[in-house]
Amino acid sequence: MDFIKIAEQAFLVEKNHPAFKSGDTVTVAYRIIEGAKERIQEFRGDVIKIVGHVGNKRFTVRKISSNIGVERIFPLDSPFIESIVVNKHGKVRRAKLYYLRALTGKKARIKERRV
Repeated sequence: MDFIKIAEQAFLVEKNHPAFKSGDTVTVAYRIIEGAKERIQEFRGDVIKIVGHVGNKRFTVRKISSNIGVERIFPLDSPFIESIVVNKHGKVRRAKLYYLRALTGKKARIKERRV
C-alpha cells in the first residue's frame, strides 16, 4: 500500500470546473491572501497549454496587460481557485500555443469555435 497516495486522496477536494481546451478564453477567479486580508482577483486570458495528469493537472493562461504579455500557471485542483468561467471557445489546431508569444495585435487573435 502506498501511504502517500492514500493521504493525497484523503485531502483531495473535488471541484467541478467546466471543460476547456487550449485556445479557449477563460476567466479564473483566484483567491489572494495579503496579510490578514483576503480578496478574489479575476485573471482573464487565453489558455496556452494544459499539462499533467489527473491529480496534478496545470494550465497556463496568457493575457496582454498594457502591451506586455503576462502568463500565469494555475493548478487545476488548487483550493485557491474559486471559479473558472469559459468565455469563448477557440478554434486551434495545436495543444501548445507557444507561437502566440511572438505575435501582437490582430495576428494574435484566435478564431471562435461554434459550440
